[in-house]
Amino acid sequence: MGEILYGKGVVPGIGIARAKVLSGDLSSHLAAYKAGSPAEEAAMLTAAVEEAAAEILRLKETALSAGEQAQADIMDAHYAMVNDPGLSASMFGRVAQAVSAPQAALAAAEEYAALFDAMPDPYLRERAADVRDIGRRLVRLLLGTGKTEYGQEPVIVCAQEIEPSTAAGMPADRVRGILLGQGSTTSHTVIIAKARGIPAVTGLGDALEHIAAGMLVVVDGGTGQVLLDPDPALLAEYQAKAEAEEERKRQDSAMAALTAVTADGRKVQLAANVGSPADMPAALAQGAEGVGLFRSEFLFMGRDVPPTEEEQFAAYKEVAEQCGGQLCVIRTMDIGGDKPLHYLNISKEENPFLGWRAIRISLERPDLFMPQLKAILRAGVYGKVAIMLPMVISAAEIRSARQWVQKAAGELAQEGKRFAAAVPLGIMVETPAAAVIARDLASECDFFSIGTNDLVQYTLAVDRGNQAVGALYSHFHPAVLRLIAGVAKAGHDQGIWVGMCGEMAGDPLAAPLLTAMGFDELSMSAPSIPRVKEVIRKIRLEESRELLDKALALTDAGDVRALMQEFNSPV
Repeated sequence: MGEILYGKGVVPGIGIARAKVLSGDLSSHLAAYKAGSPAEEAAMLTAAVEEAAAEILRLKETALSAGEQAQADIMDAHYAMVNDPGLSASMFGRVAQAVSAPQAALAAAEEYAALFDAMPDPYLRERAADVRDIGRRLVRLLLGTGKTEYGQEPVIVCAQEIEPSTAAGMPADRVRGILLGQGSTTSHTVIIAKARGIPAVTGLGDALEHIAAGMLVVVDGGTGQVLLDPDPALLAEYQAKAEAEEERKRQDSAMAALTAVTADGRKVQLAANVGSPADMPAALAQGAEGVGLFRSEFLFMGRDVPPTEEEQFAAYKEVAEQCGGQLCVIRTMDIGGDKPLHYLNISKEENPFLGWRAIRISLERPDLFMPQLKAILRAGVYGKVAIMLPMVISAAEIRSARQWVQKAAGELAQEGKRFAAAVPLGIMVETPAAAVIARDLASECDFFSIGTNDLVQYTLAVDRGNQAVGALYSHFHPAVLRLIAGVAKAGHDQGIWVGMCGEMAGDPLAAPLLTAMGFDELSMSAPSIPRVKEVIRKIRLEESRELLDKALALTDAGDVRALMQEFNSPV
């Protein structure tokens, strides 16, 4: 009684309910299965594939009717997988060799999943779980094990791994939390949980065995703590936190309709970072004023060949239209580093973050760069778009990229395609080199957007994904603050607008400093917008500038953070 488990919080929030423990063990059902002839097994497998496809389409329609576009997109991917010719050939080939239909489905799915497991990119590795999900869905249909029943009372769902199709079928009004033994922030189950606002904790491992069905569980998706059968006082404390969260959500909804204007009248544009058109409804609901970072590389991932000009045009056009006249900044593909693609044939690099990536690939691979530039220029007919170059370290790179933009426009004119003639070209300032020579770079482009994630990493020589040195990573480090302030001044001195699209932009503690530095735009994940907006609306510029002077005079990141916490404490 009163035990506390510790995992990784991946969807913030407080969930309180009885435990619903899911078991993924099908071994007893498989052992009891009596296989027929290869022809009979093939017929059963055919029927199972058809029923699985129909189930997936039903889940997609349910998601769309509920406005859950992210979940619908996941079901689209599953529909493509269940109908994949290669997977089908592998399954039916095994059945022809007298393997039972359930075993054939599991083996073929595992074979395909192993290919994803071997990929270096974490996002693509997570797709292995989707392939296994398809295999297990087929097996359940073949074995007749049925669907999970959740009952009518609220529950906390617990499992080592929850397949995306199972997560998609969860009743959002009754599932108050999700606990996983394994999984990451890029797993489709976590993506579904985020879209629904269900608190979730992963990485609990074998500690999940401490949770029995029906046990009262408290999930804190912010801290990663899981409380089992808490005492009345602790339970009351978390119930109060849950009520406060609900009130916070209501305040955020009210804040979405307001503009980010300081108490003395200075406007700051708050935009959203998005990875696909499916992210836009949630961003707009949170009050996003356009898109400050469209991560175009997501269009290049999870496929065997690069996206065509037409495929990219369709995505960029959709987002530009949804921006409703506000600017949509499209970053050219930031591939390499932590996001390699197998079809680029990039040789193994000792340190890919310092290797052939981003703008370096684009400038050397016009077969990839030109279709993207042409697609962006065409999308500019349907809204305001801008092109942003990642990982720039020299003026020569900007000039070269601008020549490719001009060439793309010339080709579109020859092809008789409509395109925007004047699309702004800017850069992400995310390398110390770019920050130091910002004044020179500003004369070559139309805007800056500071990418603090890499800028902090490169400036401090700290791998942001390395837990051993994670405590050293801070955007409040004086060296980082002084670089950022210098970039903002250099851009404004040259007459261009300056934004920020790294994690720092969405940190409410940092908002007074960034406002004092004169940032024109801050782009962040959609849920951060209301909190940052609330802080900005209470700022007075004279106060924030005095605060900035104090922060820039400090020599330790911890001291800067403490200063900001003290300043923001009444907020």
